[in-house]
This record gives sequence, C-alpha cells and structure tokens, in this order.
Amino acid sequence: MRSYLLVAAVIIGATTALIGCSTLQRAVEIQSDLDGLTRSGVVGSIATLDDGTTTAVMTSGVPNRTNGDSIGKNDRVRIGSVTKTFTASLVLQLVAEGKVDLDAPIEQYLPGLLHGSDMDGSGTDGSAITVRQLLQHRSGLPEFAGEPGADEWIAANEDRTLTPSAAVAIALGKPAQFVPGTSFVYTNTNYIVLGMLVESVTGRSYADELQSRILDPLDLEDTYLPAAGERDIRGDHLTGYQDLDGGLTDVSRTEPSIPWSAGAMVSTGTDLNAFWRALLDGQVVPAEQLAEMTTPQVGATEAEGLGYGMGVGATELPCGVTYTGHSGGIYGYYTLSGATPDRAFTVTLTSTPKDQPDTVAILSHALCP
Repeated sequence: MRSYLLVAAVIIGATTALIGCSTLQRAVEIQSDLDGLTRSGVVGSIATLDDGTTTAVMTSGVPNRTNGDSIGKNDRVRIGSVTKTFTASLVLQLVAEGKVDLDAPIEQYLPGLLHGSDMDGSGTDGSAITVRQLLQHRSGLPEFAGEPGADEWIAANEDRTLTPSAAVAIALGKPAQFVPGTSFVYTNTNYIVLGMLVESVTGRSYADELQSRILDPLDLEDTYLPAAGERDIRGDHLTGYQDLDGGLTDVSRTEPSIPWSAGAMVSTGTDLNAFWRALLDGQVVPAEQLAEMTTPQVGATEAEGLGYGMGVGATELPCGVTYTGHSGGIYGYYTLSGATPDRAFTVTLTSTPKDQPDTVAILSHALCP
C-alpha cells in the first residue's frame, strides 16, 4: 500500500501552491524511489523531507504484514546507529563546558574499565585510548555486538538484559583490532564507552542527559531511548522484518539495553529532521565542537560512502552539495538521516530489499538543487 502525505496541504490538489514545484518534484521522485523498493521486497518505507517551512512525507508498502493499514506520517521506527550522533552531541557538549577533554585518556573518566588483550604495547589499555579516538572509531577496541550474549533479538526472546559494563567485558574478551589512533574501524563498543563517559561525568543516567540536553530543548516528543527491558515500541510504529530461516520474521521487539548509547533510540522522520537542522545550525553543540564533529577524517569512510567525523559522516553529492548524516541498521530497520544547509531528509526501510538501494540517488533526489 502506498501513501503520499504533505503535511502543509490538506489535499494533493492543493500542494503545488503550498509547497512549490521544486519540493513537489522532489516528493514525486522520492515516491518513485520508495515504490521501487517495495517492488524489490521491502515491506514498508517512509521518507520525510523538510525544507524549513514545509514537511513532505512519502510512504510505500504497509506498516505490518498482518493488515492493510496505511503507514502514518509520524509512525515511530528504531533508528539504530543514528543514536551515535546524539551520543557524540552529548559528549561534545561536555567538551564545550570544560568537563571533558577530547585528548585525555578515557582512563581519566572511567578508571579501570578498559583492560584486556594487548597489541604492540597498547591494545585495550584505557590510558592509551583518548575520547577523540572513541568518537572517531580510532580506538582499536574490539566489537561486542553480535557476540554470544550480545544479540538484542535473542536477548528479548530469552528475557535478558545487558549492562554497558557487561557489553564492554564481552568486547575485551577479544584482542584489540589495532593500536589506538593508527586506523579506522567502525565499532559499536566505542559508543557504549562514550555513553558510560556521559554518565560518569554528569552523575546522571545517559537517558536523563539525552532528555534534558537534546530531546526537551528541541521538542522531539516522538523520540526516546527505551529503558532496559522495554522491548515494544511505544505508540504507532512500523513493524521491522528480517529474513530468518528463509522467511520474513517480525523482529521489531528487541532488547534495547544491548545497543544502548550506540543504537537503541526510537524516533520519527520529522523529529530526526528537526534534530539535524538544529545540529547544523549550531543549536546542539557550539561552533568549535560542531566543526570538529563534521570534519571527515582522512581514510575514514563508512559503508554509505560518508567520510566519518565524530558521530556523523559527510559526503559531497553528485550535484556538489555537502550532505551530513548517519545511517542506522538494526534488526528490522534501516535508516538514513541527515541534512544539507537547506534541507533535512530521513528515510527508513523495514526490511532488506532484494536489490541494494542506490542511497546516493535517493539522497540526490531529496537534497540536490
């Protein structure tokens, strides 16, 4: 089932006058992209485009496979690693306040946490890993995600939770990936440690800091971090599916304590777009920290072709416009969210298509002049 929603308009016939030909044409192209993904096997998809005055929401498919309901314009989804941008923002706020030094060893803030297998004399020693290296995925810490005991789908089915310190302990059971600062490997463990850093420095929970520092000031009312054991998504939401044992399985019920500050947040396209616009406008972190956050590192490119900075990636689209954003893949959901200086755009798929989506084309249709 397909739905085409324009928040500024009551009926489609009124859209040209209200949103302008440029935005309307973008919406038509994005709708075509989503419909192509539906034909390729995606159960449901939703895309939200915001130009600062008007929000256009395009959907295709269905919110779940059990009925023929339409996807709602504010249906929630799990956003996976887009959570990392929020975590990086919290850390950089603390840097701006003088409470955290980017180039200080993490041992200074979390004494005794990082220890384990060694590599060339440094390895997973917290005194050799800086806050900056954690933000930039240059710490060399091993990956905990996907290891036995750290699978959020299995944990939900077995009624288990996982503490951040236990997640780090799972990672430290493996050798370091490289000497800190010598390479780039995208690793969820880094952002679990950063969530723990936020709690250690502030003396409050990560969830409380997230709420008071970002979600409340920006009025992101449909965004939240589920508590440990809160496995069902609140309110109206898209159901996430994954191919398990040869068939699509509803995997939207997962254990959030496992991805936690690296990937557990729930949100909507409207809220995420508002966040990205505020971030790039300097309303979330000050200009000095924002510049460091959004500057890609040499040789640090993630799967979508984004040059990684600190909790965000950036790339130049074929039209020459710079896009800053983050992707998030978690059981049942894939989200790509970010902005240019003029527009913000978020798209979420609720299952994996048979053909790899052309994300550059989708972003270009949404964001290029």
